[in-house]
Amino acid sequence: MESRIRIFLLRLALAGLSTAVMTVTVGCGTRALDKEAEADQAKPVIEPEVVRRDVKAPKIDTEDFELGAFVGILSIEDFGSNAVFGARLAYHITEGLFAEATYGQSDAGKTSYEILSGGQTLLLTNSQREYKYYDLALGYNVLPGEVYIGRKHAYNSALYVLLGAGNTSFAGDDFFTVTYGVGWRVLFTDSIAAHVDMRDHMFDIDITGDDKTTHNLELSLGATWFF
Repeated sequence: MESRIRIFLLRLALAGLSTAVMTVTVGCGTRALDKEAEADQAKPVIEPEVVRRDVKAPKIDTEDFELGAFVGILSIEDFGSNAVFGARLAYHITEGLFAEATYGQSDAGKTSYEILSGGQTLLLTNSQREYKYYDLALGYNVLPGEVYIGRKHAYNSALYVLLGAGNTSFAGDDFFTVTYGVGWRVLFTDSIAAHVDMRDHMFDIDITGDDKTTHNLELSLGATWFF
């Protein structure tokens, strides 16, 4: 009888041990499956293939002064369009705001009245046809950005507006002049820039018999150096 009880207790102990071993095994397997599921969720659905490219940061001089020259066409009201040339000096007060001093020179042509008279009547002498101006203006970069030439070259650029005042010497007299315009600057190196400018020089004159405000339009191309 005692032998049977011992055998029964031994079988019961073995059954409990088997159950414990199975429980531990199932628990470990469950944890492993959970970790695999978490790892699968952490992986992105699509593996991005990013191709890195070398980017060169633009080198821009920290100097605030800009000096240059320009050439272009000046349309003097009633006196035709002629070549104009001059120089500019700018001081960049902030990233967007700058002050600019400009000097320009041109020669006026003949009016339609002088041409129709066959040269018999001239309103101005040769020396009086010299057109010279200087002005001081404030400008602001309204659209700074970049311009691309080809696929591998990008240059800093800015579209700017300006407003100023100065003096115009013409027809043997001096005239107070208001100047406004728009320009585009492209920085090709760390210190060399190219400019395209369109400006209007306004002053009152009565040389043709009527006292009126003339609009003298200028289109120019220039180059400047930062120093």
